[in-house]
Amino acid sequence: MVNMYENVSRNKRMSAFIMVAFVVFITGVVYVFARGMGYGLDMVGFALIFSGIGSFLSYYTSDSIILGLSGARPASRKKDFKFYTVTENLAMAARLPKPRLYVIEDTAMNAFATGRDPQHAVICATTGLLNRMNRTELEGVIAHELSHIRNYDIRLMSIVSVLVGLIALLADWFLRMSYWGGGKNRNNDNGGQLQTVFFVIGIVLAMLSPLIAQLIQLAISRRREFLADASGTALTKYPNGLISALQKLNKDTEPLEAANKATAHLYITNPLKNQESAVGWFANMFNTHPPIAERIKALRGET
Repeated sequence: MVNMYENVSRNKRMSAFIMVAFVVFITGVVYVFARGMGYGLDMVGFALIFSGIGSFLSYYTSDSIILGLSGARPASRKKDFKFYTVTENLAMAARLPKPRLYVIEDTAMNAFATGRDPQHAVICATTGLLNRMNRTELEGVIAHELSHIRNYDIRLMSIVSVLVGLIALLADWFLRMSYWGGGKNRNNDNGGQLQTVFFVIGIVLAMLSPLIAQLIQLAISRRREFLADASGTALTKYPNGLISALQKLNKDTEPLEAANKATAHLYITNPLKNQESAVGWFANMFNTHPPIAERIKALRGET
């Protein structure tokens, strides 16, 4: 059994490493190609500022960014009473502060947790999940998400979501600048060279960002889902609740419109359902979530 404190420490170290690696990656790519075309410190300075601000935002505002992207609304105690009471009771049992609760108005069933630590945590669920899960099943889902909070998985996974999005944003910016950025110097060689620099950097980032995102998400997500399942059922002391919830989630084929590739690894199951079986077994190799059937077997002690 993995020691909880070791897991928390590992997640904190990995979060710091990814933030530093993001700064180094962005600055390094810009430096190599800028120097190759005769442009140096100006563009590198921009890369340092951009990546530094990006790392800062990913740590302190990842929850707000992710909630904004998902279109979630704050939960209402009156309207979402079961959501409130289940979370309050389980948070108390886990000796955690009650996380802020949000709801995505979508009939697809899913949920995720985000935030930088248990004191700034959020649990978000779709109306589809809240309406179609019974209380025992909802307890299994919420306990799973509280385990992500207690283990500091939320910090690591939220930082990854924001930084992956920023890499894609920067790639798009460089590609646009390759067409419009050299407007004042289009008639001289320097203007043409600058446009080429922007274009090459944009192409490199655009090519690398999906691969980097996928590899990082694979590294941080699959094992953590098994751990959160186990920790969650230890909290509820009723594995059948989560097993039943996972079975319902497995039957739900409706994709979650608010989700995207940068945030998919946050959810309890893959929200991009329509892409899950697009390439058969090969796609499963690069799935951010382990197969639900394997998770159920693990909960039943069949593995």
